[in-house]
Amino acid sequence: MTERERSGEPPDGDEFSITVGWLAFHRDALAANCAGLDPVQLATRPVPPSPLSLLGLVRHLTEMERVFGLWALGPRKTLERVWGEYSDDGPEWDIDADPSMADESVAAWEREKRTTDERIRQHGTLDAIGAGNAHSVRWNLQKLIGEYARHNGHADLIRERIDGQTGE
Repeated sequence: MTERERSGEPPDGDEFSITVGWLAFHRDALAANCAGLDPVQLATRPVPPSPLSLLGLVRHLTEMERVFGLWALGPRKTLERVWGEYSDDGPEWDIDADPSMADESVAAWEREKRTTDERIRQHGTLDAIGAGNAHSVRWNLQKLIGEYARHNGHADLIRERIDGQTGE
């Protein structure tokens, strides 16, 4: 992934702007942890026995964008996962990643982020209820931000193990 300008912490303001600002901040934090790495490095699992890699985190957060953006905030329909259906004791299609998946995975992440942003704009207010899971836009965005914040801590550690760089 390539370097790009990062969103800073959002300034104080109205709840909608702050919430959307924190989402942008955390998305960019993950992108920054992936920037400058080749597919092999992105798929590196440097903390055995954990299967986590930066690419696996990108794929997982792509799935979270789908669940709490596209599906939750869209019209009522069946949730179609990005990477495949999950079952007990089955593969974790998002986390299990190899270098050959890098380009497709990053493109899917970018696409899902754009779709989530479109859904947010369509609702225009945090109080609106998404038809997918019947929760408010506020609830879904807080859940999505929480997913990013949690996994950005993992991404910081993984990146530091790969080449010594640290997150923020």
